[in-house]
This record gives sequence, structure tokens and C-alpha cells, in this order.
Amino acid sequence: MLSLQKKNNIYLQMKFLVIGHSVVDTIITSDSKFTKPGGIFYSVISLLSFLKKDDELYLCTSIDEKSAALFSIAYNKVKNDFIYKTGLIPHVHLKIQEDRERHEKYESITSNLNLKFDNINNYDGILINMITGFDIKIEQLKEIRKNYNGIIYFDVHTFSRGLDENYQREFRIIPGFNEWAECIDLIQANEMEFKTLFDMKNETEIIDELFKSGVKQVIITKAGKGAEVYINDSGKTRSLSEDALQVKVVNKVGCGDVFGAVYFYLYIKENNEERALKLANIAGGISAAYLGVNDYLNLFYDVQKRIT
Repeated sequence: MLSLQKKNNIYLQMKFLVIGHSVVDTIITSDSKFTKPGGIFYSVISLLSFLKKDDELYLCTSIDEKSAALFSIAYNKVKNDFIYKTGLIPHVHLKIQEDRERHEKYESITSNLNLKFDNINNYDGILINMITGFDIKIEQLKEIRKNYNGIIYFDVHTFSRGLDENYQREFRIIPGFNEWAECIDLIQANEMEFKTLFDMKNETEIIDELFKSGVKQVIITKAGKGAEVYINDSGKTRSLSEDALQVKVVNKVGCGDVFGAVYFYLYIKENNEERALKLANIAGGISAAYLGVNDYLNLFYDVQKRIT
């Protein structure tokens, strides 16, 4: 059974804050095309599956009237103090390709989210997922870091992609990422996103640069090759790895978001990188076998079945 942090046989109540854009996904494969809720939705619904009874989840995002119903299965179950209405949320067309990174084209890119938090140190952890890459500005991240003493988990996501005049998203080196890294405790990226953090070719150099900036953990997801975590342990680097879970893949969208949400939650609950990595890796793999959004509500139980 999955054990979470306890004190006197009672699960510790915790509060979590998630920040990121909600988007509508149109997913295009070789033989199908369908629309689903996307973006921060995957982080939220995964966390909802894992939260203990007394835990509280706050979400900072924007939604519009037209697509609000798509997200209701998850957003109706979170603290909505920081969910606000906007004219039109982003719509992303994702072309899934078997042998390469997916192709992305956006419509209705919105500006950065409105961040107005009182008593920010009430939260045990903050997860920032750069769904569109425009979710927050560096000034906003610096303000959070200035006032917040807890763990900031940062998923690079689409921040690694630029935006051209046709709203195409292509990988690029992120300008001035050192400033961002100085505000982050745990950073997650897939292999391509990781290469966009600094203009360096060597993985070790990039990790060292992140550690010099103050990052404590570097988490790299590697799709069919599993995931790795590099930990700055009092100036020495140690690493952990997990092989990919073997599943029949029917969905490649949102797997990294699921992984990140589960790692974020379990690491804060247990302060155990090995456990967090193991279960997050299982969760990300399981999500690749999910077709419908309702499946994610069973994520916790499906992960339990796979624990050995």
C-alpha cells in the first residue's frame, strides 16, 4: 500500500498551489482528431486523485465561458479563489508523431496569469507548470520567491518553445534562464526541453549550471526510457533513475504533467526522492494508457496496483 507522511498516525494536512494556463487541446494523430481539456488540467486532476482527505488544492488559472464545462470534472473540486474568467483561453493543435517531438500550433495565446496571493507561506508547495510558456513573467516568479519560503516546483514545458508569426512553436534556447533558475527549487524538463535551458551541449554542464543557480533537484523525463533525478546533496551530485513502465500507449499528451504532479505531491508529503520518482514514473506511464479524462480520477488506485 502507498504510505504517506504521518504524525501520530494522522496524515498531515497540507495546502498546495498550482499555477498554469488552461488550454483546449485538439489532438491530431494519423487516424483521429479529437478535442479535450488540456494544459494545467492534467496536473490538477492527477493531484486530486492523490490528495488525502484534509489536503487542500488551490489553482491559479483562467477559463472562458465557452470551454468551462470541459474542465469542470476537476476544477469544481479545487479551491477556486484564484480561478478567473477571461475572454478566450488558448487553443492548441497537437500533431502527434511517432518518431519525433509533437508539432504544436497555438491559437489565442493569452498574457501571463494574474497572481494575487495573500499569505503565500500558507502553502506547503507551489507547482508552476509553464503550459504555454507565457503563464508567468520573471518579475512574478521573483516576487513569489521573495515572499515564499517553501518548495517551488517548475515544469519547463512549452517555455522551451518560441512563438513565430504563424503561432508555430519551435524549440529555442530560453533567454536568461539563470534568472528563472535562481527562484526554483525543483525543475522538470523532458530531454528536448532540458537542452533549451542553456546554450550548452553537455548534460552535466547544464545540471551544474542549474545547481550553481540554486536549484536543488533536476528531473528529466525520457518518455520510453523512463526518468532520472539529479540531486544537489551538499555540493555533491547524486542521481536516481527509473525505467519506463511497460504499457500499451494510446495517449502521449499530458504524461509529463501527470509525472510532475505526482512527484511534486509525494516529495513534499514524504521528503523521499526515491519513492517520489518511482511512483511518479508509474503514474506517467499509466496515463499513457488512458483515453478518457475520467480515467485520471482512478490514478492513485491504478498506481497502487503497480507498486512492487
